[in-house]
Amino acid sequence: MGQITPDTQAVVVQDHAGHAVSPWRDAWRTLRKNKMAIIGFCIIAFFILVAVAAPLLTSFEYDQGELKNKHLPPSAEFWFGTDYNGRDVFTRVVYGAQISLWVGFFSVIGSIVMGTILGLLAGFYGKWIDTLISRIFDIMLAFPSILLAIAIVSIFGPSLQNALMAIAIINVPTYGRLVRSRVLSLKEEEFVMAARAVGMKNSRIIMQHILPNSLAPIIVTGTLGIATAILEAAALGFLGLGAQVPQPEWGKMLADSREYIQQAPWTVIFPGLSIVLTVLGFNLIGDGLRDALDPRMKN
Repeated sequence: MGQITPDTQAVVVQDHAGHAVSPWRDAWRTLRKNKMAIIGFCIIAFFILVAVAAPLLTSFEYDQGELKNKHLPPSAEFWFGTDYNGRDVFTRVVYGAQISLWVGFFSVIGSIVMGTILGLLAGFYGKWIDTLISRIFDIMLAFPSILLAIAIVSIFGPSLQNALMAIAIINVPTYGRLVRSRVLSLKEEEFVMAARAVGMKNSRIIMQHILPNSLAPIIVTGTLGIATAILEAAALGFLGLGAQVPQPEWGKMLADSREYIQQAPWTVIFPGLSIVLTVLGFNLIGDGLRDALDPRMKN
């Protein structure tokens, strides 16, 4: 069992028997009582299940269709109707869940890893390192995120992988500044000063004391960031800079069907609704995690 530091000691609670409960276990108990967060978990679990079981849910291929089936309305055979190429929209939506979730998760993981490393270096060592990293963050934040993503994808070429990389890069300052501010506060705490006094190396102080006490805000921001990344991927796909034909990415599906919105509205409604529900699910989870992990939100 890990030691309780002065930073976490304030949020340790007791159960009904008077025993100490770790802040993470207490946060889980709080989260389970949050009905909206549970709804968010159910929504995301549903889309993850759909993404994993996509080959079992449909007998059609997402990249194949027959022109004779062009723009057929929803029916028993084609649950979500067909698009302008006669492809089954339901098949493309369920396979699109794989792409959107993949981009959302891995772009945020990349942002968190890069941002955390830079934030730890800037906040802990300070001086010229802090100045250099902070100025880089300021320059990146001076540009609208979607414009910066477009510039990055334009340099490396339109593709889903490059869109993922661009989304990860543009969100690095968000996590970097968050971690930096947290480190500036933590490194003045008594338990960090005590670790220095006994001769503990800076690397051990960072890994054993600073980083573990910075995880809560990173987790909350990362969960909300997945929703933002999915929207950014959809925007790049809509502009033709993300997923390419015939990949069934939801934003690309919206872009390809925008000319037929009056003739075949189902080709826009179902991928659009999928984006809305997925983003809503992650936002509900993020709000629940914020309430559960922030001691100021507790009574």
